[in-house]
Amino acid sequence: MIGWLYSVDVGLFRLINLSWSNRFFDWLMPWVSTSSWFTCILILIALGLLIKGGARGRICVVMLALALVLGNWLVCDSLKHGVARMRPFLVIPDAKLRIGMGGSFSMPSSHAANWFSAMFILLVYYRRSIWCMLPLAVLVSLSRIYNGVHYPSDVVAGALLGMGYSAAVIWGADAIWQWLGPRRFPLWWKRLPSLLNPVVREMKSEVVPANGDAQWFRLAYALIALLLLMRLAYLGWSGIELSEDEAYQWLWSKHPALSYYSKPPMIAYAQWLGTHLWGDNEFGVRFFSPVIAAVMSVLVMRLIAREAGARVAFMLFLVLTVTPLLALGATVMTVDPLSVLFWTAAMVAGWRAAQPGGTTRHWLWVGIWTGLGCLSKWTNLLQPVCWCLFFLLWAPARRHLRRPGPYLALLITALFCLPVLVWLRQHQWITLEHLATDGQLDKAWTRTYVRQFLEEEMGSLNPFFLVAACWAALAFWRQGRRDPFQLFLFSMGVPLFFGCFVLSWHSHVQPNWIAPSVIPLFCLMAVYWSKRWDRNAAVLQPLLAGGWALGLVFVVILHDSNLVNKILHRRLPPKYDLLHRVQGWKETARIAGQARQELAAEGPPAFIIAEHYGMTSQLSFYLPEAKRQVNTEPLVFFYASAHPLNQFYFWPNYLQRAGQNALFVREIDRPALRPDWLARWWRQDPDIFLPDHPQGGPLPPAVLRQFDSFTNLGVREVLFDGNIVRRVQLIQCRHLH
Repeated sequence: MIGWLYSVDVGLFRLINLSWSNRFFDWLMPWVSTSSWFTCILILIALGLLIKGGARGRICVVMLALALVLGNWLVCDSLKHGVARMRPFLVIPDAKLRIGMGGSFSMPSSHAANWFSAMFILLVYYRRSIWCMLPLAVLVSLSRIYNGVHYPSDVVAGALLGMGYSAAVIWGADAIWQWLGPRRFPLWWKRLPSLLNPVVREMKSEVVPANGDAQWFRLAYALIALLLLMRLAYLGWSGIELSEDEAYQWLWSKHPALSYYSKPPMIAYAQWLGTHLWGDNEFGVRFFSPVIAAVMSVLVMRLIAREAGARVAFMLFLVLTVTPLLALGATVMTVDPLSVLFWTAAMVAGWRAAQPGGTTRHWLWVGIWTGLGCLSKWTNLLQPVCWCLFFLLWAPARRHLRRPGPYLALLITALFCLPVLVWLRQHQWITLEHLATDGQLDKAWTRTYVRQFLEEEMGSLNPFFLVAACWAALAFWRQGRRDPFQLFLFSMGVPLFFGCFVLSWHSHVQPNWIAPSVIPLFCLMAVYWSKRWDRNAAVLQPLLAGGWALGLVFVVILHDSNLVNKILHRRLPPKYDLLHRVQGWKETARIAGQARQELAAEGPPAFIIAEHYGMTSQLSFYLPEAKRQVNTEPLVFFYASAHPLNQFYFWPNYLQRAGQNALFVREIDRPALRPDWLARWWRQDPDIFLPDHPQGGPLPPAVLRQFDSFTNLGVREVLFDGNIVRRVQLIQCRHLH
């Protein structure tokens, strides 16, 4: 029986793939199967439904998103790996392959599942859409057979699965709403009693606002908990590798200290705790980032709900969730999540302290949170400056200056900073020199980086929200600054953001430098526009929906940039793909580890030297033998120099390994970051280039003097998912003096 079904399947495949062959189909079917036009049109339709479709349109889009995401990842991908059926062009010798081969299995067809899923959901909410969607779904499904990448049974199975799990999503969501709505969201349930037929009923004036606030809080807390679980699952199962800074700061956690070369010590303590809880893996390093995001969401929700209502607070929570910079901070564990958390906590405690009923206890909390922020990032030292601006602009708040509270807060902050000052004093204030070099203070003022700053912040903060926040800040300033809460938010956010903007007229400002100012600026935006919502709802509502939609697209791509290739059949350029920075490090470590073992096979022990702190850190994390002995006998080093270039200068180096060999590793696509004094040294020594590979650049002069001879192994290409993510040059260095 199975053999007969297989023969029918192959016969139908040959009929469509071979017998139907003609010039028109040879042009049409590959275009239908791989064209991004259909997908772009559907995305535009979804945006239109979000903005102008009312409750029916928005629920339809939510159901589409749930069905496509859950169906693709949980159903289709699982079945493909479970069935493991080879594609027909790999099995049938005379099959004609008319498009790219693809790397997944054949059963079921994801294209058919997606199109029939979309067709079914649109049919439920918009009956007439079947006249357009059904022919498109059938055409795309047939194109998969005609192009030689699926059997007919794959397409039929995909179509049935797509309609099946779409029905399960719609009726399951409606059943949950019928059970949960009357109990937890009674007011909303009365307005929208059914998700299958979403008709919004008009409510009478007896609605109690307090009940409405409680419902917004329940929904917000449920979403915060869901996002926390989803982010933890993403970190645990996605396999996303560490960024260079994360690996670098993981090494810090292996060397506890009062401070470090470029940053205060809090990030090292956080990673120490995370890795002791979950082990030396990506999940342990990043565990606290989604936890911090959840805590921060609760803090902001409660602050804004007290001053502007729970509905405004919930809308702001959605804005923060789809802001790319904050979404990145909810999954990547660097200094920024800690910095933003403690800045926000100090702001929340500070507003309570600044009230007429504020007590010394509130000011003590302000000092604690500010001090912890200063232990997280040097940027948080500017928060007391923000307080000075608030006292300057709001006269009633100055009465607190006649009380001990603000001075105790400042004293506590100074006590928190004391260990860092001790470390700086012990190391000749090296961090100040580093910050001055980073800020390029010796350069002349120009407008070179202003446009770059604005473009990067537009991408980091979402252009809709950045423009709305800047508009709110400027309008509030021009209108007299009469609202103390808005003035407080203005003082907590504008000085840092404006200071970075001014600095961009002098030197390059990294997009994350403004991170602590985002929360207060967006809070100001929410409060300012909420007071004008009733008069301008017709304009503001579509802009808000557009901002949410664009931000959601950005955040999804930020977590899985391969979706661009799946949807548009074009890869995102590396310049705009942030995941490019966290890909290929395991393969890089494998290449370097293999080359080191080959060098060690010559006799003398061999270790690894890297030219950049990021490469040194990544090899230490992803090379198994290096990770095992990172605390006892390091295997990977940054090259030993006479002047401190990073934290590795303060740790044991390789100069005690006389007679040993080393493998020098450098990423040649990105020049090493060298201060001006080293660049001048390079220009004064023209003989430091390797003659047999000049494009690799010069070896550091110190390395050239430390070894007897060098052998260039050439450039190795590091591949990830079939694409080149970096190119590394390997050089054998023999006999350390």
